[in-house]
Amino acid sequence: MTATATNLQEAYLDKRRVTVVGAVINLVLAFAKIVFGLLGNSQALVADGVHSLSDLASDAMVLVAAKYNSMGADEEHPYGHARFETVATIGLGVLLLTVAVGITLDAVDRIMNPEKLLQPGVLALVVTVFSILSKEWLYWYTVKVADRINSDLLRANAWHHRSDAISSVVVLVGIVGVMAGQPYLDAVAAIGVSIMIGKIGWSLGWGGVRELVDTGVEPEALQDIIETIESVDGVREFHMLRTRRMGGEVLVEVHILVDPDVTVSEGHMIGDRVLVQLKRQHRDIGDVMIHVDPEDDTHEQTRVLLPGRSEILKQLKTSWQPVSEAEAIEKINLHYLEGQVDVEVVLPMKVTADFADARRLANELADHAQNQPPIGKVDVLFR
Repeated sequence: MTATATNLQEAYLDKRRVTVVGAVINLVLAFAKIVFGLLGNSQALVADGVHSLSDLASDAMVLVAAKYNSMGADEEHPYGHARFETVATIGLGVLLLTVAVGITLDAVDRIMNPEKLLQPGVLALVVTVFSILSKEWLYWYTVKVADRINSDLLRANAWHHRSDAISSVVVLVGIVGVMAGQPYLDAVAAIGVSIMIGKIGWSLGWGGVRELVDTGVEPEALQDIIETIESVDGVREFHMLRTRRMGGEVLVEVHILVDPDVTVSEGHMIGDRVLVQLKRQHRDIGDVMIHVDPEDDTHEQTRVLLPGRSEILKQLKTSWQPVSEAEAIEKINLHYLEGQVDVEVVLPMKVTADFADARRLANELADHAQNQPPIGKVDVLFR
């Protein structure tokens, strides 16, 4: 097993452990809230129990997503399996929205018909306090593990736990209000909890849809990415920057413009530095695709399909037939720039008698080649 595969497996085990603990607690809380909400006459507590069930569904989603993410990429899924999580997220979002609408309609009906209002008591109060303490502990436990393995998925689930604790605080206020002589407060608290459930459902569902249609990252995150690219030594400009999300990761594609006279290996190294800096400074960035350009290729005129090296060399050989010294050429470098091919020729010093002869030979080679499109500038070097 490779180091990367080992790290993925270890991260999966950590995610599974903390998520299973959360799932067990959520199951107990959901059961307790719904049962004791019914026994204790608290509609708000029953609604909060449904909220805990949404956390349970979220835990299940995290387990499935973590399992698929631990598998990494394969032939059928070259970008990995993160989109399984996205599909599950959309489904969960739709479910939560449906539940929120149902709870709200029922609470409104009870408010409109006071005889249907419930009267929660001490039993509901005790369960609610227990829920608040349990969910707050679960939040801190999940955040600690998320920070250790750098998992945005776990961080999101931790905040889902905290949202349940907050909703339980709303329920607590409603129950205390009813016990203090305000019978409507339990139903109002139920509506408040349903709004929280609906907000979470909308956030999950809409975020999943945006991901499936390859929406780019937010403007603030995009600006941070831009500043990182611009800070890398050797990057003159960049263009065609595109981003999209896949699961908990951001995928980046960008064209960077480098000095056209640098070697292929230096241009490649500049691209590697961009990749490393992006991943080092942005923990959510996963795959990075970098295209190294010697010139800005966003304009149509720079996209001319010029002849390949073998055809250019054949053309040059024909052009230089009258020049006998051309047989001694050691190296020819081609630069495809601005819709033409600039040529750099390397000759040994021994083919020339003096400086004047070298200049004569360079001019002769340039004159013969430059009259043959797409040949542009011709430079002759002696060593």
